[in-house]
Amino acid sequence: MDSVFTGLKFDEKGLIPVVTKDVNSGEVLMLAYMNKEALEKTLETGKVHYWSRSRNKLWKKGETSGNYQLVRSIRVDCDGDALLVMAEQKGGACHTGHYSCFYRELDSEGIKEAEVNISSEAAESKDKSAILQELYDVIVDRNKNPKEGSYTNYLFEKGLDKILKKVGEESAEVIIAAKNKSFEEIRYEIADLVYHLFVLMVERGLKPDDIYDELRKRR
Repeated sequence: MDSVFTGLKFDEKGLIPVVTKDVNSGEVLMLAYMNKEALEKTLETGKVHYWSRSRNKLWKKGETSGNYQLVRSIRVDCDGDALLVMAEQKGGACHTGHYSCFYRELDSEGIKEAEVNISSEAAESKDKSAILQELYDVIVDRNKNPKEGSYTNYLFEKGLDKILKKVGEESAEVIIAAKNKSFEEIRYEIADLVYHLFVLMVERGLKPDDIYDELRKRR
């Protein structure tokens, strides 16, 4: 693990500043510090750990609130004396309940709460939407690392025609559910359709970002 620290510059207290950003929105969530132990734990567990200067102890973000930060990447600045963590934020990042610790702004009149903030409700909604990326990642993993008994692997083994047939069938099921005016049925069938569309995307080499980019073009 010592090789991990090569090129990093910790200060005289053994700390390095860390800026953490939301991997989905790009919003800055917080500024904190890590020592070597915190960085090791972060890399080992995939959950962000920091060193608390006020409590003088290691702490895992979300250990009491459940608002964990799941690591997606860690970047190092050009001088090696600061880190940028791209994370998937569960719930709000700030202990005040705000989504980001940077919920205030400074102007000539002093500090005041910013007019535009992401509410806890919006953060929760954003957090829920991350399941789509998680679903896609699982499908990609099944394609690369087949698992015995996996329905996803069954579809890949049968090939494109089978996948297209299932997409067609699930589309028809959504139409029937909508005609039946059943909320539960519609929700269930749309989830099935989304899953099979993701299987098709993986089979054809598309990523969620490709769809997001196309949708943005249409705004």
